[in-house]
Amino acid sequence: MENETLIRLGIFLGLFALFAALEAWAPRRVRAEPRGRRWVTNWSITILNTVALRALALGLPLLAVGAALDAEAQGWGLMNAWGLPLWLAVITTILIFDFAIWAQHLITHKIPLLWRFHRVHHADRDIDVSTAIRFHPVEIAVSMLLKIGLVYLLGAPALGIIAFEIILNGTAMFNHANIRLPLWLDRAVRIVLVTPDMHRVHHSDRRDEHDSNYGFALSIWDRMFGTYIAQPAAGHEGMTIGLEWQDTRPSKLGWSLTLPFLRK
Repeated sequence: MENETLIRLGIFLGLFALFAALEAWAPRRVRAEPRGRRWVTNWSITILNTVALRALALGLPLLAVGAALDAEAQGWGLMNAWGLPLWLAVITTILIFDFAIWAQHLITHKIPLLWRFHRVHHADRDIDVSTAIRFHPVEIAVSMLLKIGLVYLLGAPALGIIAFEIILNGTAMFNHANIRLPLWLDRAVRIVLVTPDMHRVHHSDRRDEHDSNYGFALSIWDRMFGTYIAQPAAGHEGMTIGLEWQDTRPSKLGWSLTLPFLRK
C-alpha cells in the first residue's frame, strides 16, 4: 500500500522517542547498567531483524501485508468468504491477531527450542523501550511465517494488518518502557491494555513470574486464561530483571545472537 512503510516507520520512531523521553523524565526503576551499550546492541538486533525479513521476502515474496492483498485478490480466507464489511473485518483482525500473538508468546515459554531463542529478549538486564525491539532474528522470522499463515486462513484485510502492527509495536514499546505511571492510572489502563508495571512482572528472573502476563496489547487474555499476576513478589524496585544466571553479557551483540546455541 502506498507510503505504508514510511507511515509505520514514522509512527514507530516517534513513539520510541516519546517513551525514551518519558523514561528520562519519570523512570520507574534505577538502571542496572548504562543504556548506551544496551541500546546499541538492541538497535543492532532490530536492524538485523529487518535484514532477516527482507531476506525472507526473497524466498517468500509476500509478507503479512502482501499476503492480505493477495488473499483479498484471490478471495481466500474466512473473512473474504463471509463478505464482512471492512470496519468489522479490521476490528476482528486486530482482536484475533492480538490473541494469536499472546498464544505464540506463551508457547515460546513452554517449548524448549523456542524458549532458547525467546530468552534473548528476556536476557536484557534492564527493561526499557529498547527491550521491545530486542528479539532474535530467528524468532522474528518464525513469527512472520505464522502471521502469513493466519492471514491466508482468515482472509484478513491489509488495513487490519497494518493497524494491528502499529498497535502491537506501539503498545510493546509502551509496556516495556521504564516509566512511572501513577498507581490510579495504571489500575485504570490495565483494565484494557498491558501497562509497564504489568509487563515488568513478566521480565522477572523468577520462573513463576516470567511465566505470566504474556500480553503485548490487550490485558484480557491473561485474565481469561489464568496467567495474570498483578505485582511482583519483591516489588518493582526490589525485583531482579532478566535470567537467573546472567551477568553483563546481554549488552554484547555477539553474545546475544549466539545465546540460543549456548548450553545454559
